Amino acid sequence: MTRPLYRCSYFLMITLFSSAAYCQIFQLAELNTSQIRALDRAKTVVLIPGGILEEHGPYLPSFTDGYVDAAVTQEVARAIVARPGWAVVVFPAVPLGVGGANGIGAKWIFPGSYTVRTETLRAVYMDLASELGEQSFRWIFLVNDHGDPLHARALNQASDYFHDVYGGTMVHLRDLMPMATCCGTEEKMLSSAELAEEGFTVHAGADEHSQILFLHPELVDPSFKSAPSLTGNAIGDLFRIAGTKDWPGYFGAPRLATAALGAHHFSDFVRVESDLVLRILDGLDYRTVPRFSDQFDISKIPGLQAEFDHDRAWQSKEVEWLRSSEKK
Repeated sequence: MTRPLYRCSYFLMITLFSSAAYCQIFQLAELNTSQIRALDRAKTVVLIPGGILEEHGPYLPSFTDGYVDAAVTQEVARAIVARPGWAVVVFPAVPLGVGGANGIGAKWIFPGSYTVRTETLRAVYMDLASELGEQSFRWIFLVNDHGDPLHARALNQASDYFHDVYGGTMVHLRDLMPMATCCGTEEKMLSSAELAEEGFTVHAGADEHSQILFLHPELVDPSFKSAPSLTGNAIGDLFRIAGTKDWPGYFGAPRLATAALGAHHFSDFVRVESDLVLRILDGLDYRTVPRFSDQFDISKIPGLQAEFDHDRAWQSKEVEWLRSSEKK
């Protein structure tokens, strides 16, 4: 189980800015105006955890990504403040995202998924980038594990906007190749037969079930142990599986999940992400690190055009209502 992020008392806040107190991880929601102004912009990192509300089948909570992102944020924050003089401000989680896994099967309405349009997500993060940039913050890292390519593109665009307009560094960590290809934990801990049963999975397989078993076992329905495996070997298989009438909302083999696998996966992920953050703080230009979503032509990925068209249809419905309401 993870522990909550440090919360500094007012006394310790005063001490922080007058001496070298170590309590340097702050929850933005708890800070007042004077405390925020006192932060040294050059050595303060803003961490914005994500957490799309997305169905994860019958055994995991819809905020699965959010629980993982919160725990990762905690560990990355600790790695940063281990460096003398550095502080971390943790933003409240932004529970918004594009492209729930239910979209793979064109099941746009699915209990547990409450997504937003790509333009909405981009606007939210660009607005936050503007607010933070106008207040002279220089370092922002997005801890957001959702892997949908359109989702990643929106966060990357907001990050590049912050760099180009405000001259600071804002990075969507999950889309950088070292994170996107991390970490091969399952290959090290599952047998060849188990790996074959898990197959090619991008959502709610043994890996995600294992992470929540490690972080929040009380949120995992015990019946996952008897879950039927839905094995695919390529992306085309996932579209076929997700398109079936009674698809339960997951891929792979949840029954193989263990807290031990989750602990190892989490540890590997945190190690790679923390190292990447520290390297960027040391001067690595994140723009020289390849992005996963740039490695392929999104327009040629099966299903993404349908997701894009669905976005447009919802936008048209909302715009039409706004126009009609203004005429009343």
